Amino acid sequence: MRMRTVGASGLSVSALGLGTRNFGSEVSPEDCAELVRLFVESGGTLIDTAPAYGDGAAEEILGRELANFRREEVTLCGKAGLHRTDDGWRADTSRRGLLDQLDETLSRLRVEHLDLWLVHVWRDDPALAETLSALEFAVTSGRARYAGVANYTGWQLASAAAPLAAVRTPAVAVQARYHLLDRSVEADLLPAAAHHGVGLLAWAPLAGGVLTGKYLRSVPAASRASSADHQQWAQRWMRYADGPVVKALDTAATGLGVSPAQVALAWVRDRPGVAAGIVGARTVTQLRTTLASDRLDIPSAVRAALDEVSG
Repeated sequence: MRMRTVGASGLSVSALGLGTRNFGSEVSPEDCAELVRLFVESGGTLIDTAPAYGDGAAEEILGRELANFRREEVTLCGKAGLHRTDDGWRADTSRRGLLDQLDETLSRLRVEHLDLWLVHVWRDDPALAETLSALEFAVTSGRARYAGVANYTGWQLASAAAPLAAVRTPAVAVQARYHLLDRSVEADLLPAAAHHGVGLLAWAPLAGGVLTGKYLRSVPAASRASSADHQQWAQRWMRYADGPVVKALDTAATGLGVSPAQVALAWVRDRPGVAAGIVGARTVTQLRTTLASDRLDIPSAVRAALDEVSG
């Protein structure tokens, strides 16, 4: 699999990362183990997780499977600052909250350090300096090798990157949603990231499955769109399921003899500033399709057409 360095750092990751958001919730522990094995055996290194995923179940499942691999075979990206309560999601980016979650993550994963640790969300309180002090301590104490943030805007990233660089704990990565149906990060986040030497880890590069083309003509049974559990997602993205971007993607895929998902993933992978795309999969078949995108190089004319229709 193609390897990339993250931003201006020396951290090397596979250009496709395996996301674990559905581990322990939509995907059984047995299937999770099979997905991790396929990913690592196919040359993938970057695995993304967080305590918010399955209320810790994703990390527990991943930790059990990691025991089958050498630690250096996997680049672990973890996050902290978000957890579920009886009233819904709650963000806590205090120093205590972040470091407590980090220790819990390390325990569940059964490792001594993360390769990359990110603050999951931005909050106006506590003060940013307190949040960043947790990142600095995680790196200097050896609990994390590199630090970064997730779901920040351009100005938020710039506000964090400068003080972190001053204490020699540079932000090396930012996670954000990026795909053919949502290119908003190009306006401010990607320029800010480039200025500060930060690499982008693109999550949801398939727009939750819409860019696979499977919703172009109908809604398959047992798909996310057919479930009552994803109404907010469906209201936001299903309106594009048979729109010009998905149709152009389908045409490009047919001409290249590949799947729309592979084209969509290759498009994101090769955008300026992107270090890796973080992909989720519920089945081995889905993951095999995802991994096949690593072999695809999109012709410049096709790329220009996709740029135009999605711009």
